[in-house]
Amino acid sequence: MKNFWQNKNVFMTGGTGLLGPWLTRYLIERGAKIILLVRDDVPSSNLHRMDLMDRVTIARGNLEDYFLIRRVVNEYEIEVVFHLGAQTIVSVANRDPLSTFETNIKGTWNLLEVCRQNQGVRQIVVSSSDKAYGEKEKLPYFEDDPLRGLHPYDVSKSCADLICQTYHKTYALPVCISRCANLYGGGDLNFSRIIPGTIRSVLFNESPVIRSDGKYIRDYFYVEDAVLAFINLAEKMQDKKIHGEAFNFSSAMPISVLELVNKILKLMGAKLKPKILNAAKNEIKDQYLSAEKARRLLGWKSKYSLDVGLENTIAWYKDYFNR
Repeated sequence: MKNFWQNKNVFMTGGTGLLGPWLTRYLIERGAKIILLVRDDVPSSNLHRMDLMDRVTIARGNLEDYFLIRRVVNEYEIEVVFHLGAQTIVSVANRDPLSTFETNIKGTWNLLEVCRQNQGVRQIVVSSSDKAYGEKEKLPYFEDDPLRGLHPYDVSKSCADLICQTYHKTYALPVCISRCANLYGGGDLNFSRIIPGTIRSVLFNESPVIRSDGKYIRDYFYVEDAVLAFINLAEKMQDKKIHGEAFNFSSAMPISVLELVNKILKLMGAKLKPKILNAAKNEIKDQYLSAEKARRLLGWKSKYSLDVGLENTIAWYKDYFNR
């Protein structure tokens, strides 16, 4: 939407993660003023690689600090919020559920409570996850399916999602929820995840490792597609009719983990064979989303195929490791 972002004061959590730097660059290019909440400085983050650090305002701290968030939202006269910050690694959540709950659940209610008390905030987009749905026999997931996370990470996303809904229903807070499929793309430095982990293994001529039996089915969503989805949602929130709604975003191309790994091997011209550990615990077997609601109400559709997204991602990691 032309000029929508010009001189907008935008507060973003999770700015050093996978999605944050790509979204930050998009917004800066369109004239927005970005204030990032940053807990740890990550020198290898895309924030540095994209030369964004000198173009944003950094607020040092974490989501559990209510008074810091209140100060930032008030002092910088925030108009739009993108809440991307979370502990996102399933294995970490299994090892340390309390810190995951603190960050993902308390961090969300802190931010929403601050926004409730500040009338200047017009749009709040909260990043949830397909994991919020928990297990379901019949797929795909639809937005009106119940949220039934059972394991620590999944529960944290179910809770945060429901807290967003109650803040809208009770206080008419201008919030929408984005439930994305598994995000991937350049800048993901959590190499325990299947896509960056496989690419790194191939680049170092090592057999990629699959924690599960390889049959788990997932839906993968390219990071630049996610940027366009979040932007579309925030802009469409000028229509108050969609406030409080949740939207699935996905490429609608579910694929097994083994098929995905073999696709990456083929794209990279590798002759390696994956090691299948069959050791995954507390993970949902099959997950994929319907994005029909986003297409119908937001006029949104996925732009990047899995092959194109993977090719872009492989190129990013080749450059990353060459440096």
